[in-house]
Amino acid sequence: MKRIITEHTIRSGKIPEKLRLAVASDLHSGPYEDLLDLFYGCDALLLPGDLVDRHRRDNRLAEQFLREVPEKVPVFFSLGNHEIKYRHSEDFLKKAMQSKVTLLRDRDTLFRGIRIGGLSSCRKGSPDLDFLDRFEKKNGFRLLMCHQPEVYLKYVSGRDIDFTVCGHAHGGQMEFFGRGLYAPGQGLFPKVTHGVHDHGKMMVSRGMTNGAKPRFPRFNNPCEVIVLKLEPTKEGTTG
Repeated sequence: MKRIITEHTIRSGKIPEKLRLAVASDLHSGPYEDLLDLFYGCDALLLPGDLVDRHRRDNRLAEQFLREVPEKVPVFFSLGNHEIKYRHSEDFLKKAMQSKVTLLRDRDTLFRGIRIGGLSSCRKGSPDLDFLDRFEKKNGFRLLMCHQPEVYLKYVSGRDIDFTVCGHAHGGQMEFFGRGLYAPGQGLFPKVTHGVHDHGKMMVSRGMTNGAKPRFPRFNNPCEVIVLKLEPTKEGTTG
C-alpha cells in the first residue's frame, strides 16, 4: 500500500514549544506496522476518526492498535462516522477507554501547552455545538480533530479555533487534474478532499487506507499520513 508523508508547519505565538504531531485518519482497521517508527518518532499521534471499519467482520487491527501504539507514544482519538455507526460501537469505545488512548468524545485536553479537542461525528443533526462553544473560549493554541470536512465548513469555520485536522474524504478516491471524483458527505466532484483550506485553518488528510467497502477505488490518489510541525513564534502568526 503506497502512503505519502505530508509535512505541514504551523507557527504561532500561542505555541509554547516545538512539537511534531502525526495525524493518522481513516485507518479503517488496516495495517499500520510500516509506520510505527514514524509514529514513535513524534511527540503525539492524532486519530481524527475511523480507526474502525463498520463493514468489516471484525476490527482486530484497530483493537491491536489500541493495545500497542499508546504504550509508546501519546495517542488522542476522536470519533468518525464509522465509530458512530459500527454495530459494536459501545464495546469498542469501552476498550478504547480501558486503553492508554485519550478518547476525546466532544471534549478536550491539555498536552504540553496546547489544547487538543475532538468533535465527534453524529448520525444526524448537528454535532455538539456546546462543546465547540466551550472549546473556542479555552486559553492557548486550540487544535481540533473533526472527522468530516463538510461538518467543519458548516459548524467550525469562522470560530476562534486555531487549526483543525479532518479526514473522511479519502482524497476524493480518484483524482484528475488535482480534483477528486467522489467524497462521502460531499458527493461527486467534491471541493474539499485533501490539503490546507479555509485560509490555513483546516487540513484534510487523504486517509491511511481505502476502507473495506469503497464506493470507488483509488486512482492517482495515494494514502497519506500528515506530520504537523508546531513551532512557537513571537509574531503570533500561523502559517
